[in-house]
Amino acid sequence: MHGSATSLAATTVAVLVGLSVGSFFGLLAGFIRGFVDDAIMRLMDVLLAIPSLLLSLALITALGFGTLNVAVAVGLASIATFSRVMRAEVLSVATSVYVEAARVSGVRWTTILRRHVLPNAAAPVVALAALEFGVMVLAISSLSFLGFGAPPPAPEWGSLVSGGRDYLAVAWWLTTLPGLVIVAVVLSANRIARALERDGGAR
Repeated sequence: MHGSATSLAATTVAVLVGLSVGSFFGLLAGFIRGFVDDAIMRLMDVLLAIPSLLLSLALITALGFGTLNVAVAVGLASIATFSRVMRAEVLSVATSVYVEAARVSGVRWTTILRRHVLPNAAAPVVALAALEFGVMVLAISSLSFLGFGAPPPAPEWGSLVSGGRDYLAVAWWLTTLPGLVIVAVVLSANRIARALERDGGAR
């Protein structure tokens, strides 16, 4: 229970980093298009070609160890996923009749983005953020398990699982209970993501 505060806070930071940076690039690529779209998408293709855990390890090597650095690294490793989804939604919304009408009426492009494009493209990205929350819980716990997170005795789910490995025969709960909490959080995030996706589709 005490370790949940650290692990969930780190996961929240990772999701916010990936969501904000990835959505920004996807919004630019989908709305401006042309050379900007090509350049951003080629960069995202490069990021997608690298396994996310390997990319996170490379970023941690540059940033340094610690819970915050692990969270930022995991978040930056996920920006390509958010960027692609946001771009696809923006491309769909940007060709809508009401957006074209706003352009013809002389509305500034920043206003069109803020009032029309972003609100209507946000639902699938929010659902993806809920899904990525579970993925990032696993990623941050894995990196913490490997010793890249906060140093002991700071309680993190991954470090708790790692620390209990040597006592499985006499105190199995030291590893099992943090592992079960990780499983429960990941499954809960998946269910929430599915519910958000259904609500977004219904609208």
